[in-house]
Order: sequence, then C-alpha cells, then structure tokens
Amino acid sequence: MHTTKVPVSLLIPIKNEASNLPRCLAAVSWADEIFVVDSQSSDGSQAIAEAAGAKVVQFQFNGVWPKKKNWALESLPFSHEWVFILDADEVLPPETAQEFADIIAHDGYGKSGYWINRRFMFMGKWLRHAYYPNWNLRLLKHRLGRYERLVMGPTQSGDNEVHEHISVQGETGRLKSEMDHFAFPSVDVFVEKHNRYSNWEAALEVQSTQHASEHLQLGATKTRRKIKQLARKLPCRPLLRFLYVYLIQGGILDGREGFYFAKLHGFYEFLSVAKAFELRKKIASEAAPKSSRAPS
Repeated sequence: MHTTKVPVSLLIPIKNEASNLPRCLAAVSWADEIFVVDSQSSDGSQAIAEAAGAKVVQFQFNGVWPKKKNWALESLPFSHEWVFILDADEVLPPETAQEFADIIAHDGYGKSGYWINRRFMFMGKWLRHAYYPNWNLRLLKHRLGRYERLVMGPTQSGDNEVHEHISVQGETGRLKSEMDHFAFPSVDVFVEKHNRYSNWEAALEVQSTQHASEHLQLGATKTRRKIKQLARKLPCRPLLRFLYVYLIQGGILDGREGFYFAKLHGFYEFLSVAKAFELRKKIASEAAPKSSRAPS
C-alpha cells in the first residue's frame, strides 16, 4: 500500500453516481488532490465525495459545448501539473499509485501523457476478449491536452465526453497498470447509456462521414476510428458490428456474456443507423420549401 500522497490531481466527472463513488474513491485515497465535477446529482453523490476528501465542483451544461471534462481541464485550479481523468464506474489497482509517482518524479520520462488499458466488466464478469484491450489516454500534463470536438450542435447524449479522445501536445506512453471498468452492471444500464450514445453517433454520421484521426497518438485508436468510418458506408452494419465484437474481437470466447455483449452492440449500431436516417429526413424536411412539403 502506498503510504504517501502522490502529487497528482484526479478529475472525476459524475451525475448520480452514489452506487459507484465509494468503490472508485476508496481505490485512490493516495491521490493528493481529487476534483469531483458534478452535474447537480440528487442521490447523495456530493456528500459521498466530500466525505472522502474530494473537492466538489458543480458543472452547468449549456446543451452544446464545452462538455464536462473539457470544461474541467480549462477551468479547475489544479494544484498539480499531472492530471488523471477517472470515471466513477472505473477502479484503479493499488500499483497505480507507485507507477504514477515514478512517472511524475521523472517528469513523465519525456512524455506529455499516458494511455491506460481498461478491463470491461459485464454481468459480473471480466470480458477477456470483447473490448479488450481498450486503451484510453487519461494521465496527462493538463495544460497540454484537450478532448476533440467531433459533433456540432446539441445531440441529447449527455453532458460528458464519451467517444471523444484527448489529443496532447507531445509524445505519449502506456501505463503498465490496468483499471477495471464497471460501465454495464446490467442490460438495463447498457440500453439506457447506448440509447443516448446513439444520438451522438447519428449526429456524427449526418454531419460528416470523415473525421481526422492524425492527432490521435495511439495507432490502435486511429485504426478503430478508420474502421468505423469505413463501416458507415457498408450495408448490414448491425450484423457487422455483432460479428466484429463476437468473432474478430473474440467475444465468442467470453461465453454467454460475450454473446449478449456482442448482440447488444449490434442493437446499438442499429439505433445509430435508424437515428441517422431519421435525422437526415428531418433536416431535408426543414430545408424544403414550404410549398413542397406534404400537408399536415
């Protein structure tokens, strides 16, 4: 156990995370500073965060931009140069404290940011193949990194960045530690989240089919984005998404949980396709001359 505080600032964005916060915060008691950025939670999350010694800041979303993490990177008075961005449903292992301490003591070993791998938990099980590995850039010198903006206008997908990635000025490395991600404790939670996420996906598809990935420093992340761009031009996208997660990523080796996980991602792709079609029809209808519109 790491007995001294690590000179790092943690940024934890939340909204009604009372069920996840105790587990998340207990694992990072070694961090010298913790900011919890809240969106007016009503389930007691603020009290839980404050009891753990975190500084709670309220975020007011204007419906468009900036979203919560980018706003926090721009606005919070961090005491430390190095910031780690942690979701409330994620848990860092104990060895992370020493790894962070070593990196910070050596000024990043020439790096401006670090990627961390995540282990997805679904239905109480770690999926060892589907969505693994899953790298996210989370540890960075906060003045040198910001989240990309891919969609213009409101999307009704929430006030937090989900599929956007951080771009940092300088080189990046990979952490040895891996964190557990309890994003989908139930099918109900998966469906609620991906119903919102598909609004963002539809807006992304309608606004543009090409989004630059050159600024992303990890090759695997660039590759995934290029695959998604290509897939948007193909028929049977829900089936292809299922096959990608189940066969190519190896979800078939994760048992029944892996099958359900892949099927749900196929459903997510279907929602994205259907909502993009709906959005295009709405845009065309609003752009058409009044005389050419069908009578109501």
